This record gives sequence, structure tokens and C-alpha cells, in this order.
Amino acid sequence: MREQPMGEGDGFIQCAVTRHQEDGGQRADADRVAEETPVALVFNGISHAVMMATPCDLEALAVGFALTEGIVARRGEIFDVEAEFFASGAEVRLEIAQPAFLGLKERRRSLEGRSGCGVCGIESLALLDLAPTPIAAARRIIARADIIARAARELPEHQRLMRATGGVHAAAWCGPDGAVLRAFEDVGRHNAMDKLIGHLALQGAALDEGFVFMSSRASYELARKAARMGIPLLATISAPTSLAVDIARQAGMSLASFCRKNGFVEYTAG
Repeated sequence: MREQPMGEGDGFIQCAVTRHQEDGGQRADADRVAEETPVALVFNGISHAVMMATPCDLEALAVGFALTEGIVARRGEIFDVEAEFFASGAEVRLEIAQPAFLGLKERRRSLEGRSGCGVCGIESLALLDLAPTPIAAARRIIARADIIARAARELPEHQRLMRATGGVHAAAWCGPDGAVLRAFEDVGRHNAMDKLIGHLALQGAALDEGFVFMSSRASYELARKAARMGIPLLATISAPTSLAVDIARQAGMSLASFCRKNGFVEYTAG
């Protein structure tokens, strides 16, 4: 338990543990455990969502969430963002354009609750946004073995929290040649992507000039977030879901999974 207000730090805590061996021996030790804490996102003074996240890069997380969830259509509709830490968690306050805020309030009337899955609380299938805008053909990046292999080879160098704890996901931004340019980590894969997207938006990066490489499976919410931002290629280490494949195909986005140094599986060919 923390005795002081939490601040943005290393993303892990030291935890006393007992290590047990196969021969029955045991010893006291310390281990690093990834932080997971409640983070409230507040838009124009109204709390919209509380998620469990690693308390690092929270302003980027909030900006990315606002964009990938369609709360705002562009970075320019976010006027200010500020994170504050407490003993019990953190709060990120955003000031957004009035039209976007009015749209959010209307959306909230259709929701009973909210969770990281992106679907829970929606009252009808009609409210699901599963029809992404197609990505222009000129902006597409075709998955190739050489660029996937480079991303897979370089990603571990950027996974500081994973090396320390073994318990977080990573979302990396890669150049067209597969070079890992920036990566963010979180206990939630969707949070890691939102942190990455938020950072890129704050930097004014062109999201059609690279691709996202994830250390996780390709789930519905990751494919939808990537498609909404016009990202031409989503690559993941683990398997995709059927809905992720459907969304990628509708968007004209390349989806590559089971990405390794020696190959990958393309799910949007043809």
C-alpha cells in the first residue's frame, strides 16, 4: 500500500516474495511487479471512463483513447490534457471542443457502463461501430518478411517493463522498413496502443507512414483503433480474432499475425 500520493514513475513496484524450488527448498526474495491502477478519464469536467492501466504516459493514453474511440476526430479538438496522481489512482482531465463534447454526452446516453473491451455496456448491435472507413490504396503498407523480421528483432530492446516484470504488453511504431522508432508498454494491450497513438498525435506524426507492431494477439479493439486512425498495417506476435480480420479487411488494412523473425501469417491477402 502506498503511503504517499502516486506519481508517474517506473511502472513497477518491488514486492516481497518467497521463491520455491522443486527440491522443496525456499528463500525470501524480492520481485518486480507491473503496476496496475485505476485511471479516470475526465472530459470537460465529466468522468467518462475508469480503466486499469500502468501509471506511465497517462496524458498520451488519454489523448490516444479520445482519438481511437472516436470521441474527437482529430488532435486539434483536444485543447488541454493534464494528469493528477492520488494515493488511490490517477485522473486525467481533458478539455475538448464543444461539438465533440456534445457528441460524447449524446453517446453516454446510450451506454450503461464502460470497460476496456470496447463493447460492454452497449445496448444494441446497431450502436457497434464495426464499419471502418477504407484506407486509401496509396497509403497501404504491404507486410513483407524483411520488415516484420526487423520489427520482431528490435522490439525486445524497447520492452523495459517487460524485462523488469514479465507482465506487460507493448505497442511499437515502426517505420516502413520495420525499424522500431518508439514503443509504449502497459498491462492492457489496448492501453499500450492508446499510449502510442496519443504520443504520435501529440508529436504530429503521420500515421500512414509506418505501422504498429504489438506484442499481443490481434483483437477486435486493436484492429478497430488502428483502422479508425488510418494505420495501414497492424502486426502482432500472437493470433488474430475473426472480428479483427473482418475489420482489417473492411478497412483495407494489412493484418499480419504470428509475426516472428522467420516469417508471419497474412490475414488480409487477396
